[in-house]
Amino acid sequence: MISIRRRPVFTGFVSLLVLTAGLTSCGNSGKQDVDNGTGEEKSGTSSSGKDTLVQTIFYSVPSPIETASLIQKTGVPYNKDFLNDIQNVPKYTTTGSKALNLGVYGTDLSFTSIYDQTQESMIYLKCANNLANGLGISNAFGEETANRLDANKNNRDSLLGIISESFWQADSYLKDSERPGTSSLIIAGGWIEAVYIATKLQSSSKNAEITTRIAEQKFTLENLVKMLKRYDFDATIADVYKDLIDLKTVFDQISLVKSPSESSKDPKTGITTIGSKSKLNITPEQLKAISDKIEILRAKITK
Repeated sequence: MISIRRRPVFTGFVSLLVLTAGLTSCGNSGKQDVDNGTGEEKSGTSSSGKDTLVQTIFYSVPSPIETASLIQKTGVPYNKDFLNDIQNVPKYTTTGSKALNLGVYGTDLSFTSIYDQTQESMIYLKCANNLANGLGISNAFGEETANRLDANKNNRDSLLGIISESFWQADSYLKDSERPGTSSLIIAGGWIEAVYIATKLQSSSKNAEITTRIAEQKFTLENLVKMLKRYDFDATIADVYKDLIDLKTVFDQISLVKSPSESSKDPKTGITTIGSKSKLNITPEQLKAISDKIEILRAKITK
């Protein structure tokens, strides 16, 4: 059994987000009136309560850039074989598949940027732009973004800032146009890809820090399924929700154990603080089960 101290869930812009220039080189029925696979409500019945919850969850889902950054800091080498093939872009023809894979390519864009793979970053930006065009949010990933990335290609912080800004713009546009279902699929796609890459890198390196990052997704997944549940009147979202619930059955087996209380005294103030730490215990069997399920799910949405 592997014991893992729980870290706080990181916040930040989401995958799209994270989440996803000859910008063309990369290759229903339900409870509401929906737009053929878009996951959007046409009836305008979404409540402010729903919007508030989704916004809260949005901020609690760690972005792929954060995940990529933590993995890069472990020293595990970059491996492009774990990224989605750029030739797959033309396969994504429905709104749902475009949204999911904008999240996937957004994560891949994050990883290539974190690892200073400038040329590949530009390629994945083009993939994101291609899918964004199909979703009507091309301004976020257009020629201006490509030019800014090219001008800052030697400054990683600037690159990541530009990517983050682009996905914020995309999400803002989707929310303003009452298309939160599409945004939720982008978030889900980005999260799935980030976990998939993490499991692949963990398998090849046996790195304990990556194992920690994977185990922490127990809490992120709880928030993610709550968000998708809000839009499961759409067939595509309902399908992803069902698969993530299945994955959650394995994450739920990871135990959270509190350690005995510890006290510390501030020498300046004399104040004594009493608190306890918690840790996640993940077994090799649980880690393998997560890896197997996420690989199947990732293949399903990227095929």
